[in-house]
Amino acid sequence: MEKIKALFKETGVLLRSVPSILLTFFVASVILMNLFANKSININLDFVALDAGFFISWISFLFMDILTKRFGPKAATIVSIIALLINLLFSFIFIGISYIPGVWSESYVEGSEDIINSALDKTFRGAWFIILGSSVAFIISAIINIILNHLIGKALKKDNFIAFALRSYVSTFIGQFTDNVLFAFIVSHTFFGWSITECIGCALVGAIFELVMEIIFSPLGYRLLRKMDEHNVGIEYLNLYGDKK
Repeated sequence: MEKIKALFKETGVLLRSVPSILLTFFVASVILMNLFANKSININLDFVALDAGFFISWISFLFMDILTKRFGPKAATIVSIIALLINLLFSFIFIGISYIPGVWSESYVEGSEDIINSALDKTFRGAWFIILGSSVAFIISAIINIILNHLIGKALKKDNFIAFALRSYVSTFIGQFTDNVLFAFIVSHTFFGWSITECIGCALVGAIFELVMEIIFSPLGYRLLRKMDEHNVGIEYLNLYGDKK
């Protein structure tokens, strides 16, 4: 009981210490990447399967890297779990709204109202196995990403953009691949009949695309991190529970 109270106390200090805008973007990215995953991207290549979620997923991994570097792996894990719980809460809200009688504005197409309205309800409702698959894949990949990022950071002697990029790119690629492959095996292989080759191939290609997105925006993330260091952001948490590198 004392450990639980201590964890809640630490979490409270952490939530006061993490910039609200960063926390907001992180949580929103987790919610939106699962919602956008309902739309597949037409690339016309059999070995590539991408969904619109990859436009968003890099944000959560980049911010995990920032949180790990600034606040430490435990703090990043706590925030990731909170983001997952909020995502699950919104998933249940979406499910509830989809069952409320009513008509979506976009369904007003003559002759197709019922079909479009039903399709929109199902898009926001999702399926239990998709919610389960995405949740399991996210939390496992998040922990792997955080641990790798922290360990690589400890092994590096310098604290500059190259070091930040190295720890971020390696951990992000492995984390994203883990996320993709777990979701592919839990959902696509089990419920849609994907082969093992298709699961691994598409997970690998997806991780490459997602890594490219992080490479593009990592200078912005590093600049944000330096500003946090400069202004002693989160100093209360760091003084009490700090374990950063």
